[in-house]
Amino acid sequence: MAIEIKVPNLPESVSSATVAEWHVKAGDAVSREQNLMDLETDKVMLEVPAIADGVLKEIRVEAGATVQAGDVLGILEEGAAPAAKEAPKAEPAKNEAAAPATASAAPQMSSEDGQSPAVRKLLSELGLSASQISGSGKGGRLTVEDVKNYSAAPKAAAPAPKAAAPAPAPRPLGAREEQRVPMTRIRARIAERLLEAKNTTAMLTTFNEVDLKAVMDLRAKYKGDFEKVHGVKLGFMSFFVRAAVEALKKFPAVNASIDGSDIVYHGYYDIGIAVSSDRGLVVPILRDADQLSLAGIEKAIVDFGTRAKANKLTMEDLTGGTFSITNGGIFGSMMSTPILNPPQSAILGMHGIIERPVVVDGQIVIRPMMYLAMSYDHRIVDGREAVLTLRTIKECLEDPAKLLLQL
Repeated sequence: MAIEIKVPNLPESVSSATVAEWHVKAGDAVSREQNLMDLETDKVMLEVPAIADGVLKEIRVEAGATVQAGDVLGILEEGAAPAAKEAPKAEPAKNEAAAPATASAAPQMSSEDGQSPAVRKLLSELGLSASQISGSGKGGRLTVEDVKNYSAAPKAAAPAPKAAAPAPAPRPLGAREEQRVPMTRIRARIAERLLEAKNTTAMLTTFNEVDLKAVMDLRAKYKGDFEKVHGVKLGFMSFFVRAAVEALKKFPAVNASIDGSDIVYHGYYDIGIAVSSDRGLVVPILRDADQLSLAGIEKAIVDFGTRAKANKLTMEDLTGGTFSITNGGIFGSMMSTPILNPPQSAILGMHGIIERPVVVDGQIVIRPMMYLAMSYDHRIVDGREAVLTLRTIKECLEDPAKLLLQL
C-alpha cells in the first residue's frame, strides 16, 4: 500500500518550512516512527517520522526546497521489502570494458549543477568539488551524508593534493574570493527580530557591577551536596533568575509589554534564557520561574541546552516570555548592550567574572566582579525603574540570603 509522506501541520505563525536533510534514500527500508527527514522552520527543526514499516519508494522534494503544510514529500510503500540491489561488481568480471565507461560517467552525474541546494551549499562551505565524491543517491547524485563522510575521512587517505601543491601559492594579484550562501531560516528570523527591536522600541541600556564573592562562596561550600541531592550542578544562572524575579516583583513595568495602545502587566514570571546552538541563538522560556527552586531552574536550563544542541526544542519552548537573560560571559564578553526580545520590555545581560581591585569598607580588596547591563524599552520603563531594577538584582546577588527570605 502506497502512503504519501506529507509535511505535518506547521506551528502557529509559521507558513512554510525548508527541507533540511533526508536521513534515508529511495529504496531504503524504514521502520515505524523512524525519522525520515528534517524540516527547518523559523525557530525549530521538525522531524518527519515514518507512519508505518516499509520501503521509501520515492523522494519528491529534495533538500533545500521550500514546502508548506500538506505538501507531499515522498512515497512510502507499506510492508514492502527493500528492492534487491544490483551487483555492479559482477559485471566488470564478465566485461572489463564496462568499468571505464561507468567511471567516466560518475563525475558527470555528480557535477554541482545536478546536486540539491543543501549539497551545493555544503560543498561550497567545505571547499570540495562534487567530482571528488562518489554519490549514493538516485542517479548517482550526492547526499549530504556522502559529503560529510568524505570530509570526515582521514587525511592520509588522500595524499594527492599535498603532492600536487607542496607549497601554498600566493594569491594572484587582484584575486578576491567570496562565498555567497543563502541565510538559514533561523538566521533570517534572528535578523528580522533584531531589526524589529531596533526600529520599533525606544531601547536604552543601564549598567552596574556586582560583587559575586558571596554567591561563589555559597557555591563552593554546597556544590557537592547540591549535586548529590538534586542530580544537577549548582551554576550561576539560577541565582540570576531568582534575583531577576525578585526585582520584577518590585517593578512590574519591567515585566510588562506593550500591545497596541495598551500596557499588559503580567502576573507571572516567564524568563527567557538565551541559549547558543549550531543553528543560532534561541531563547527557550523558563515558565513560572518564581515557583521554581534553584535545583528546578538548573535542571530546566541543562535540558534547554541539551535539546538546543540536538535541535529538539519545540515552538512551545520558544513562545512567550516576559523578561530575558543572556550570558555573554561564557564566551569571554566583558561588556555589551543586549538587544530586546519584543514584545518584552527588558533584557538582562551577564558578562565575564573578572577579579578586580575594589574598595570595601574603606579597604582595597580583590573581588570577583561582573558588569551587568539591562536594556529596556523607554516607552514603558522609566529610567528610575530600570536603574532600581538592576540595583535590586545586584543587591540580591551580593547578599544571597535575600533570595531565600524574599527581601
